[in-house]
Amino acid sequence: MRKRFVALGDSFTEGVGDDDPTRPNGVRGWADRVAEQLAAADAEFRYANLAIRGRLLDQVLADQLEPALRLAPDLVTLYAGGNDLLRPKVDIDALADRYERAVARLAGTGATVLLFTGVDGAADPVFRKLRGRTAIFNEHTRVIAARHGARVVDLWAMRQLRDRRLWAADRLHLNSLGHTEVAIAVLDVLGVPHELSSADLGPHAVVSRRQQRAENLRWGREHVLPWIRRRLRGESSGDTISPKRPDLLPL
Repeated sequence: MRKRFVALGDSFTEGVGDDDPTRPNGVRGWADRVAEQLAAADAEFRYANLAIRGRLLDQVLADQLEPALRLAPDLVTLYAGGNDLLRPKVDIDALADRYERAVARLAGTGATVLLFTGVDGAADPVFRKLRGRTAIFNEHTRVIAARHGARVVDLWAMRQLRDRRLWAADRLHLNSLGHTEVAIAVLDVLGVPHELSSADLGPHAVVSRRQQRAENLRWGREHVLPWIRRRLRGESSGDTISPKRPDLLPL
């Protein structure tokens, strides 16, 4: 039984896109959902979430790895590198080398380590262009996991995540439905019984080309341009954010 769960990473693990004003940082996310299911079966369960939105791989490792090790978890989830893949230039092989060194340290503690592949952006005309980078990083992830006895939650294989109805308005983060899908996948990989279920969304609504263009223009204006402005100013969405659960505490 896992009693000490620590989650590391960026916005994906923090829970961005799954808004909940009653929670720290105003978000819930898949990791909270996993923790809730684990806590329901064990009164001694404790959970920490060190993830912060906007963090690059090196920032995640520099700021979160040592604190995570000090917490002595028996279950660790780690996903980082997605923000690096969005940058114009990235050395994926070097990125994977640094990622592997961190995984080796986590696995060396005897904890169960869960890694994630990136989502397949085939259904989105913008993120489709990143498929090659993501696929290469995914293969590194699978090899790293095999070398160090980590488990893999294969988001790339989850075809349901191609459905835009599982994504927030920014198209970069999952909404509550998407985070629930990830939580189900994590619990299934762990072999943990749970009470979560997928939403029955039914068929897609028919959207005209005119509506699609209007939605794309709105997305660009409301989400892409602010992201570009932050990049030009050297800012990150996580600059004023702290980990929402820095200590191992009961739910």
